[in-house]
Amino acid sequence: QKCILYYIHVVGACLTFGVGAIYLLVQTVLSYLMQPELHSKDIFWIRLTMFLWCCSSIVSMFVSSVVLYSGLYGTNLVQKLHWDPWEQGYTAHIVSTVSEWSLAFSFLSFFLTYIRDFQKISLRAVVSLHGQTLYNAPPGGLSEEQALLIAGSI
Repeated sequence: QKCILYYIHVVGACLTFGVGAIYLLVQTVLSYLMQPELHSKDIFWIRLTMFLWCCSSIVSMFVSSVVLYSGLYGTNLVQKLHWDPWEQGYTAHIVSTVSEWSLAFSFLSFFLTYIRDFQKISLRAVVSLHGQTLYNAPPGGLSEEQALLIAGSI
């Protein structure tokens, strides 16, 4: 809905990418503080690289968008869906689009660095059934044979 609600699109992008970049910064700082107890310096350097990639994509996207919508290439660019290579502003549009995709991939790449951290966590659930069924017991109760059938099917 970029064309219909452009300002909402921009606010949503700023919230997503801006708060996301702050999240990446906090996690990178925490990675620095948690070494070497929880993980090696390599994870910190990888996360720092992903954070810098994110920041460079944000700057590139912002600069190319400001250039594109500055009025040099027309005023009705918000409604434009299809671009041709010979049109004015095409290069700025391509730089902005590539930067946005690069930013998304920097987030995904950063999240992939959590694989080692989550491999150190294991969850276990203990199931305890406090009755013969999950519902109220029928009058007269169940026979031992029926109870075994129910227990075996769980």
